[in-house]
Parts: sequence; C-alpha cells; structure tokens
Amino acid sequence: MNNSEYNKAENAVDNTENSLKNAADNTKWKVEELADRAKDYINEKRANDEEARHEDWLDRAKNNVSDAWENVKDKANDAWEKTKDAAEDVKAEWNKKTN
Repeated sequence: MNNSEYNKAENAVDNTENSLKNAADNTKWKVEELADRAKDYINEKRANDEEARHEDWLDRAKNNVSDAWENVKDKANDAWEKTKDAAEDVKAEWNKKTN
C-alpha cells in the first residue's frame, strides 16, 4: 500500500485534533474571564440599581457555554467527516492493492 494514503489518514487525524483545539480556544468566554464577567455583571446591576442574582448570572454563563458547545460540536462533526473520508480512501487503496 502507498504510504501517501496512510499519511493522508494521519493528517486527517492531526487536522481533527487541531480543529478541536481551535474550537476550544475560541470559545466566547474562557475560564480565566469568568471572574471578570461576573464582576461586570454585578457592576451592571449596581449601575442600574438592580439586584445581582445568582440565577441570572448562571443563566448568562449557561447561554455562553451552550453557544460554545455548539461551536465545538460543529468542529468535531467536521473533523469526524474528514477523518472518516480519509479512512475510506485508505480502505479503498488497500482493497485495490489486495485484489
């Protein structure tokens, strides 16, 4: 079997890994930012003479995490399809060589 077919499959796996890392890095709110976001929320409520409520803050965080999850899920799906296609190419090449 041609090594280039194996290389394509390996590259697809590497691309999958990189896509998932990029998706995680590009989430709207990184862990380090959560404390700052919480302070901003409290200050916003104070400025509007409103009560800062734990439930409201959690809803904001939940909505952000939900958006981030959709982004990660889309990247993971794309990576899966690319990897699956490369694996099918390797299988077809193998079948050609063995038949």
